[in-house]
Formats: sequence, structure tokens, C-alpha cells
Amino acid sequence: MADKDQFIQIIKDGYTFKGESFRLGAAMLGTEVIKDAHVALALKTMNRHGLIAGATGTGKTKTLQVLAEGLSDASVPVVLMDIKGDLSGIAAAGNSNAKIEERIKMIGGEYKPAAYPVELMTLSDDKKGVRLRATVSEFGPILLSKILGLNDTQQGIVAMIFKFCDDNKMPLLDLKDFIKTIQYISDEGKSALEKDYGKISTSSTGTILRKVIELQQQGADAFFGEPSFEVEDLMRISDDGRGVISIIRVMELQDRPKLFSTFMLSLLAELYASLPEEGDMDKPKLVLFIDEAHLVFQEANEALLQQIETVIKLIRSKGVGIFFCTQNPQDVPASVLAQLGLKVQHALRAFTAADRKVIKQAAQNYPESDYYQVDELLTQLGIGEAFITMLNEKGIPTPLVHTMLAPPRSRMDILEETEIDTLLAKSKLEKKYAETIDSESAHEMITAKLEEAAEKTKAAEEEVTEAKEEKKTVKEDKGFFDNPTVKQVGRTAANVITRSLLGALGLGGRSTRRKKSGWF
Repeated sequence: MADKDQFIQIIKDGYTFKGESFRLGAAMLGTEVIKDAHVALALKTMNRHGLIAGATGTGKTKTLQVLAEGLSDASVPVVLMDIKGDLSGIAAAGNSNAKIEERIKMIGGEYKPAAYPVELMTLSDDKKGVRLRATVSEFGPILLSKILGLNDTQQGIVAMIFKFCDDNKMPLLDLKDFIKTIQYISDEGKSALEKDYGKISTSSTGTILRKVIELQQQGADAFFGEPSFEVEDLMRISDDGRGVISIIRVMELQDRPKLFSTFMLSLLAELYASLPEEGDMDKPKLVLFIDEAHLVFQEANEALLQQIETVIKLIRSKGVGIFFCTQNPQDVPASVLAQLGLKVQHALRAFTAADRKVIKQAAQNYPESDYYQVDELLTQLGIGEAFITMLNEKGIPTPLVHTMLAPPRSRMDILEETEIDTLLAKSKLEKKYAETIDSESAHEMITAKLEEAAEKTKAAEEEVTEAKEEKKTVKEDKGFFDNPTVKQVGRTAANVITRSLLGALGLGGRSTRRKKSGWF
């Protein structure tokens, strides 16, 4: 009994915060749920990032839902990356049932169903929602090079392309602009570009072009373009004072990991670049949840991983928190995992020796506990149960606690198509970003320049052709008079004319000689 009382006191001390917080559930000791031992989450620490991990079917999505609801209630905007397509139900109120009532009875409190302010978003035309786009120019040469996995030489050429387009006021809006520019500097414009910017390797431009086409094959054309999405639209507060939950529906990106990591990195980079330094805040300005987070790192090259790590380290000072949701903690690189303050670990499954090894490694990521044998209990956690530890207001890890989590108050299912249509019909952002804008950019400008050059070349060729035709005609006329028959006819005609003229002047020589000789 003394151990239980001590345990309760440790949990109360570890999970009671001075600032604003919200409840996640109740602590468990053995199989007993202790109502008085509340496990809460301090809003002040939510920019320290976090991890939600566990095997399929252990309740990760519902935990994510509970966290999003608590943040929204506290007027914190939330972004959810919906990979599996099962988060849209947050926009509708939940329904009580026997299981929920039993859980509420165990952890204490009451269940109040609630619908939350939601904005549905998408990266393509395949799904309904507000269209998210970004321009190539906004990525910049460094970020774009990292996404494409280019070496230093190729990255230098990309920087040269951006400089060339900036100097000539040719906006790079979508991938066709970038591709057209690569083709131009590899062919017609190569000599002019090398004169002002330096030598260009055709093999390097060919490699860059192939990398861009590879990105296109994962559907990047739908993402790059105008109107470019404004990150401020992700940070809205609803009329009732709750934070808007933006659900980005990216179900198709499971087969396009490169596009997914491209979007995530661009979003993080844009947030970091546009938001001011905030220092320590009472609550974050925005929190992002990345479901199926292994997709971000699956095809990421070393340069891209370094960029992600850097952004995660620095973006917390802007008041932004990032939470990764994945099946295994090992899916997240160690350098990133070390930056995550909150850890919610659901059950792991041990079917093989390799699984048991992973579980032992996962257990080592958590603080030591006098009350739990973590590596053993990790395989025995029930659905909706998890080990939790986080950083307190002083940055010190809280005690590891086996927690029975509270159920979501919103619907634990997806919206119907008619409900999605109704939600989008009310959206101001859907109208704002609905139409694609095809502004005059590098593609059109270079095409016009090439067409103009082609017309000038054609006109010059026509002039040369006409000159040749005239010369040929003159030559042909000269050849006519050089013909022997024509020459003879000409000579005869000339003699006749000459004789006629001489006769008219009384100078006909042959007639005079005839008279003198006495012929007549």
C-alpha cells in the first residue's frame, strides 16, 4: 500500500504543471487503473516535439486524435498529415457506447462528445479539399537540390539556373518552367549562359533533368504551381476560440514517399522562414502531426535528413511543435529521435527474435522505472494503453507511466462523402485556392524567345535563299549568251546592223571597191 501511495504521489508531482495543460488519461500500476493519478500534458512543452509509436491496431491514431482535440480546445491550431484516411471524423461529434462508458468509469471524469473545427486539404486533384501548392522559386536552389539528391557540381548548376532566371526576370513557378530552362541552357542558350555565368556540363544538366522527371513521376506536377499556399492559413482560430485542425489528405502518397518528404520539408522550411522568433511561450503557435512518419525518411538521402534534423532543432524557437506517428521508434533516425520530448509508446509485437531485439532497444529509449519492467510490459499493453514520458517545464523528463488513455470526443471513424461536401462548401480557403493560376513564367518566356529567334532565323534564311535565286537567274542569263549558236546569231545580227549603218552613211566599202574595179 505504501508503494502505491508513493507511486501516486510521484505521478502527481511529475504530471502537475503550473501553466495550462490537458488530461491524457490515468496512471496504471499493474492491472489497476488509478483515477487520482492523472496524466496530463503541459502546453508549454508542446514545442519540444514528440513521438507516438506502436504496432498496428494498438490505438496510435486515437491517441493522435486526443492530442489534437486537447490542443484545439486550448486555441492551438493543428495540422494532421492523414496518410491512412482515417482522421476526417474529427469534424463530427463522437457517440458514446459501452466500451467508452467502461473506460470513462475506470479513468474518471465524464464523456462529452464534440465536433471540432476542421479544414480538409489535399496535394492533388484526386482527393477533395483545399489545394496546397508551392512554387519552385519558393523552394530555392539549395532545398530543391537536396530533394533531388544532387552532388555539389549539380547543385552549383541549379543555383546558376535560379540566378539566370532571377537576372532575366523569368519566374520559376512549376516544374515545366524548371525543365524548359534546363533544356534551354543545355542547347540554344548554352553559349550565352556560359559567357556570363561559367561553363556548364551537359552530362550534369542531363542528370538534373532525369532527377526532376523522377520527381514528376511521383506526381510532383500537381504540387508545384500557383496560387502558392500561405502558411498563415494553417494557423487560424475558429469563431468559438478553438484552434482549427487542418487535415491534409495524402492517402495517395504512400506510394510516393519522395513527394511526401518534399512536401513536408517545404512546409517546415516555409514555417521556419516566415515565423518570427518567439522563445519560450505559454503554448505553441502550431503543432504538426505526421502520421506514418517513416515515409518522410524512407527515401531521404543524407543531405535531406540533415536538413530535416536542422529544421526540427530550430523550429521549436518559432513556437512550432512536430509529432511523428509510426509503428516502430527505429523508423525515426536517431538524430531526430533525440530531439523528441514527448514519447507515447503503445504495444509492440514480438513474433521473432528480431522483434524482441527491437523491443529491448525501444525500452532503452525510456527513463528507468522502479514500477515497470518496460521491455516485458511493452508486449502486454492493451489497446488504448501506452507508456508515456515527456519533458516538464524545466526540461526534465517526467516519470515513465503506464497510462490508460482517454477516448476521443470526436467521431472515431471517417466522414461520409456528403459530409465532406458540406464541410468544403462552407470553407473560405477552398474557394481561395480552387483555381490553378498559369502566370507567364520561365517556360512561356523561353518558348517566346526561342520562337522569336526561330522566326528571325527563318527570315534570314529566306533572304539568303532569295539572294541565291537572283544570283542563279543572272548566271542563267549569262549562260544563254555564251551559247555558240546564240553567239553566231548575235554576230550575224550585228554585221547586218553595222552594214546598214555604214551604207546609210555612204561608207559601204564593198560597193566602192566594186565601182573602182569596173564591175559595173
